[in-house]
Amino acid sequence: MPTARHLAHEISTQPDDWARAAQRVPDLAGVLPRRGERVATIGCGTSWFMGQSYAARRESLGQGETDAFAASEHRLARGYDRVVLISRSGTTTEVIEVLDGLRAAGTAHVAFVATAGTPIAEAAEGLVLMDDVDEQSVVQTRFATTTLALLRASLGDDLTPAIEQAREVLAQDAETALGAVADAEQVTFLGSDWTNGLATEAALKLRESAQFWSESYPAMEYRHGPISIAAPGRAVWAFGAVPAGLREQVAATGAHFEHRDVDALAELVRVHRLCLVKAERAGIDPDAPRNLTRSIVLS
Repeated sequence: MPTARHLAHEISTQPDDWARAAQRVPDLAGVLPRRGERVATIGCGTSWFMGQSYAARRESLGQGETDAFAASEHRLARGYDRVVLISRSGTTTEVIEVLDGLRAAGTAHVAFVATAGTPIAEAAEGLVLMDDVDEQSVVQTRFATTTLALLRASLGDDLTPAIEQAREVLAQDAETALGAVADAEQVTFLGSDWTNGLATEAALKLRESAQFWSESYPAMEYRHGPISIAAPGRAVWAFGAVPAGLREQVAATGAHFEHRDVDALAELVRVHRLCLVKAERAGIDPDAPRNLTRSIVLS
């Protein structure tokens, strides 16, 4: 039976990782986006979703127009003051191509990378090296959440509640931490504003780690079609604010509605624990998921 030893360990360190990341912000002021700058984030997969969360949070706090692009679908020709690139491996082909374009155009940029000496780490104008949260599992957890934690801290967010809530989640046994959602045959995640990116990431994590049917939508969009799959034995898990009446509508379908009034980063840690449970039940090794590699390097 797979043990998921790498993923389990990497999930467990996250609260301490976030606390250390927040302490780094003053030393990184020279490379991080400044208030009022027009900023874009670039990433692939999980890194893209972290960029989405940061972009929405930055705009909602009035710190400047911020967009988030998948590296292969960017619109950087619109012009930005600074670009944030996120790549755990530092070797992702699409991100390298974007970086080459930024260097040629002379656009200010900073890269978040977990591995020193890689092409992105070596070529980026500004570098935030996250080697203390690098991972052996293919499935990203702590690198992504710690990058977002650092970026949130740079906006002035107090991460103390998220850190304490995540510690509480990790201190509980799985049955207590997950409750009824542990037995759901399907989960749909909902988010709004900055939590929408985390809802998308939550669904991806279950698909990657456990080959489990999961979907994600902006919370207000859920009633525009996706609610049709809600049924007994399935779950709808909301991050952040819940639109009026939605809980009751989901309950009427017989599906379980999951929501806690906590920081969405801490809720994502609960999802990480669900990934381990679902993978074990399916006999899947989430450290080495099907058809996936640590980095996408194209010839």
